[in-house]
Amino acid sequence: GTSRQIPQTIIIGVRKGGTRALLEMLDIHPNIVVAATEVHFFDWDENYVKGIDWYRSLMPFSYGNQITIEKTPGYFTSPQAPERIHDMNSSIKLLLILRDPTERVISDYTQVYYNRVESHKPVQLFEDIVIKNGALNTKYKAIQRSLYDVHMEKWLKHFSLNQIHIVDGNTLIKDPLPELQKVERFLNLPSRIMSSNFYFNQTKGFYCIRSDGRERCLHESKGRPHPLVNNTVLEQLYSYFREHNAKFYRMVNHSFDWH
Repeated sequence: GTSRQIPQTIIIGVRKGGTRALLEMLDIHPNIVVAATEVHFFDWDENYVKGIDWYRSLMPFSYGNQITIEKTPGYFTSPQAPERIHDMNSSIKLLLILRDPTERVISDYTQVYYNRVESHKPVQLFEDIVIKNGALNTKYKAIQRSLYDVHMEKWLKHFSLNQIHIVDGNTLIKDPLPELQKVERFLNLPSRIMSSNFYFNQTKGFYCIRSDGRERCLHESKGRPHPLVNNTVLEQLYSYFREHNAKFYRMVNHSFDWH
């Protein structure tokens, strides 16, 4: 009695915002099934041309009472994704998980840094990438990705605000349950995720998941220590994002505890 369904909900981003943690935690819910990998259907042209049946073929089997969720963090910053998703399903519900933009930039750098180290490629200090000729390098992709107002504007051209639920990534890591209960309500699902589904892992420094008699933590690549960043550089980043954050808060009628 199962079949593969096109997602009724998509986690659209943001990269290094906590999308994997959100997906894994929602997977606890009996009425949710999740796609195993990031599909990159709506942001990569070479996948989009394969068509909707190809997209559906990558989804898990589900029962009629279950919601299928896919997550690809690249969607949020993609120029094409909002219109393409709207063309597929104009009434879809979208999940967007965000964290402090400066923290997100540092986390973005950290991921690339470790990937380069593991591939034996040369690496640069964070400050040497973020500062060029004494000024903030605002062309740096990681900084561009943290301009939430710029990207949100594109989504709001195609979707109403009540179709997009914003998850506070900073809160999800510190205290997952309240954020997940908000998602349950947004998706009109019965409340099934409980505090007993989480336990704090002292070694990793974040919450892990307990469900179906199993315990699991996020991959070791998650929660890596960030480099210590020069305070002057931090202040430059905070200052640059301040106006963008204020604009974003006005757009979504909600403030966050960001620098």
